[in-house]
Amino acid sequence: MSDHPLDLIVGLGNPGPQYDSNRHNAGVIFLHHLCKAYGGTLRGESKFFGEFGTIDIAGRTVRLLFPTTFMNNSGKSVAAVCNFYKIDPAHMLVAYDEIDFDVGVTKFKQGGGHGGHNGMRDIISALGGNNSCYRLRIGVGHPGHKSMVANYVLNDPSRAEADLIMKDIESAIAVMPRAVNGEWEAAMRLLHT
Repeated sequence: MSDHPLDLIVGLGNPGPQYDSNRHNAGVIFLHHLCKAYGGTLRGESKFFGEFGTIDIAGRTVRLLFPTTFMNNSGKSVAAVCNFYKIDPAHMLVAYDEIDFDVGVTKFKQGGGHGGHNGMRDIISALGGNNSCYRLRIGVGHPGHKSMVANYVLNDPSRAEADLIMKDIESAIAVMPRAVNGEWEAAMRLLHT
């Protein structure tokens, strides 16, 4: 992993109270808790097609974004912020739900494909194929068969699963000062162990 500091953190999910606790909203749940932990506020910003705010982490000003375009159109929102603030995708972290990880497994990654995640697919496409961003992949588990995935991610996890996901989110927030300053090896070591 490169030592790029972060200028933008994106949390993926779907807008609306019916989706708030869904597995598919793990990314925006992370973003909301991060924002709260650093005393920030997210406000609707029409030019960015989402909720937007800034926080200060370890002496760096970091922009926060929740695209409210629905998951599959997240790229429109992310591209609007990147273009407006001249943010290189290599200085961005996108947090999202990962069905290929069991609940209780959450990892950082830089670059790579979309892994079948429609939000990431749309972001990479909207950024002209640039896939250099960092990712925080929050494990939500797999329903067992491909045909069950859509329904599975649009439902709430069990209470025990939700507690584990929240624990992972708290662990990720705890290492964000390292990540934000580009100390990725240290951030990964702390989060992955």
